[in-house]
Amino acid sequence: MRPPLDTAALATLYTEARTHGHWTDEPVSDELLRRLYELTRMAPTSANSSPGRFVFVGTPEAKQRLAPALSKGNLDKTLSAPVTVIVAWDTAFYEALPRLYPHADARSWFTGSPAAAHETAFRNSTLQAGYLILAARALGLDVGPMSGFDKAKVDAAFFAGSSWTTNLLINLGHGDSSHLHERLPRLSFDEACRLA
Repeated sequence: MRPPLDTAALATLYTEARTHGHWTDEPVSDELLRRLYELTRMAPTSANSSPGRFVFVGTPEAKQRLAPALSKGNLDKTLSAPVTVIVAWDTAFYEALPRLYPHADARSWFTGSPAAAHETAFRNSTLQAGYLILAARALGLDVGPMSGFDKAKVDAAFFAGSSWTTNLLINLGHGDSSHLHERLPRLSFDEACRLA
């Protein structure tokens, strides 16, 4: 059994980490984004399906393409973030399964069932978004995940003519902690969990 992470590591990932909406001017390098994906891709997905796709929106031109899809409350925080990740999934993710899961005909599990393909891709790309958040925190970045946007507009601006479709957005950078509110409450174990 591996030893658990120490208190400082757990604080970085969970107990002291916060969702940010205001950002410093410190940039996020392309090299760091590559390291971020290298960590994210190593975490598990069902049948190693890896349906998540990630567009790192960091140029002013790309931010302007994204802006019309954002809700009013998410516009400023997204335009000021060094990078916004469009977490998407590939609706044809199963085409890579002969390479990613070679010990079974996993592709056939999805080619005949659009519902199973959709559910698997959505669930696992959401899981990969969670991995990306933890990997970003582990690499010293702050995050601000969001769902206030028009999915159809994001798809039209970034994925027209492809098999990719948007799941959620995550702002990345170095958060300006002076704008943080008090941490909001969370549900207790007894409220959210059952032992069966």
